[in-house]
Amino acid sequence: MDPLLKDWRSWGLMLASMLTIMSNATITPSLPGLEAAFADDPLAPILTRLLITAPSLLVAIVAPFAGGLTDRLGRRRPLLAGLVIYAVAGTAGLYLNTLEAILASRLALGLGVAAIMTSQAALVGDYFEGPARGRLMGYQMAATNIGGLVFVTVAGALAASDPRLPFLIYGLAALLFPLLAAILPEPPRFASQPGTGSVADNAEPGWQLTVTIMAAAAGLTFVIFYAVPTQVPYHLQNEGLTDPRDAGIVMGAMMFAAAVMSVISGWIRPWLGRIGTPVTGYLSLAAGFAGLSIGHSLGLAMLSTALIGAGLGFCMPTFITTALNVTPARHRGLITGLITAAIFLGQFLSPLASQPLTTHLGYSGAFRVGAFAFVALAFLLTLALRRQTPHATRPLRSQ
Repeated sequence: MDPLLKDWRSWGLMLASMLTIMSNATITPSLPGLEAAFADDPLAPILTRLLITAPSLLVAIVAPFAGGLTDRLGRRRPLLAGLVIYAVAGTAGLYLNTLEAILASRLALGLGVAAIMTSQAALVGDYFEGPARGRLMGYQMAATNIGGLVFVTVAGALAASDPRLPFLIYGLAALLFPLLAAILPEPPRFASQPGTGSVADNAEPGWQLTVTIMAAAAGLTFVIFYAVPTQVPYHLQNEGLTDPRDAGIVMGAMMFAAAVMSVISGWIRPWLGRIGTPVTGYLSLAAGFAGLSIGHSLGLAMLSTALIGAGLGFCMPTFITTALNVTPARHRGLITGLITAAIFLGQFLSPLASQPLTTHLGYSGAFRVGAFAFVALAFLLTLALRRQTPHATRPLRSQ
């Protein structure tokens, strides 16, 4: 057994990261039902889609500041405060009476997500080093997707009875609070020492450029990827698959595949390298989007989203792991905040980009555009990383 899995801190970090996937995707099966429940609101079609990505806007704005605070104040306090906000704001959709009020609660949820995600990602860098750090990122991604598989499937069943019931799932954060408080200790703070420079911090020369590339790649990836949770439920309805449980099953296939590939990516990343790992993921994402563009059955939709999940399982751990590996220790909170902000900004912008495409090209046309976009991203990321200086790219295959 991997020694990481014998460390309670690893399990605590996996549980914390699991909450981040719930922040958006859990209520996906509820979207058509919520739109129908608020049919008298002329903005319901766009507002219901924004319920998925509204937390992302706040995360994108707040995460860099939250990350900077964790570098100054420690990791535990932001993490535990985030759990409280998450539980209160996440369950508010159970009783609020307008879409606008629910949207406001989703924005508040983003504050909790920002605190949780930046704190737990920085703790990965504090607790673990080298290949163990990359493997734990893979395990975290697996945990988020296994959790997502369970929660979205359960949400689909709950939404079949009442589209508001899936909001109840966010209460899990309150149950995790005492457990995470007990098993995640505060690590020693990092202090810069005069004259030590980047070597003492184990920073890679040119790390600012690498972090910028990872942040840009993460943001663009999620602009495209989040067409799946925001548009697939409506695409399935358009294909005659109107049961909310169908959306839950299709999303579950994606999360299961992402969980498996996230674990695998942590082990094979040293061989594929910093470039090969996300490029492999992008090609799988492109294949999945192409499958959605031609599919007319539940089985093909499940296969397509499984390819999408597998691709994300390769890409997602790479963005933060690469940034942590090259970044000075004293800036880990800030850098994880920046990567987090890029990811969630991409999520928020996604429906604003995909909705006009589905209006003019239909769902199949929009997914076809997504497939071409992921191929283009694979090409551009390869060019961008290879243009770095030889010294900066020397560890590409060892990190």
